[in-house]
Amino acid sequence: MSELSKARLRLWLKLLKASGMIEDEVRRRLRREFDSTLPRFDVMSVLARFPEGKKMSEISDLLRVSNGNVTGIVDKLSDEGLAQRVAVPGDRRAAKVKLTEKGIAAFAEHADTHEGWIDEMLGGLSGDDVDGMATRLERLIETLEDREI
Repeated sequence: MSELSKARLRLWLKLLKASGMIEDEVRRRLRREFDSTLPRFDVMSVLARFPEGKKMSEISDLLRVSNGNVTGIVDKLSDEGLAQRVAVPGDRRAAKVKLTEKGIAAFAEHADTHEGWIDEMLGGLSGDDVDGMATRLERLIETLEDREI
């Protein structure tokens, strides 16, 4: 193996470690402060970005998870009055999921708090650090998408 190959492997391991550390802390904080989970936050985030609603399969595709995972989360959100299923005109079998007013308010609070957590966790990075890393990661994402990984 070449030195560049070994360096790429070390980079991959560092990306995994950093991502895992942040994700673990976000999971702990969501549980502690909101009695919630990261998958639930992710579903609510999708619904917040699409106020007109999304079909379950669309949510699954956006999050790259199974329909079953999304269904369980949506069921709980619906039971708590945070989301609702609405019929799709012209398709009796299809339904879209939307946040309710209560869900919109709850997610707004969670999202604001989440942003603060991320800001705190990444607080040791300067603006230049953030811009440089974001640019390089975007390049990585483009490369991976071009290869259809």
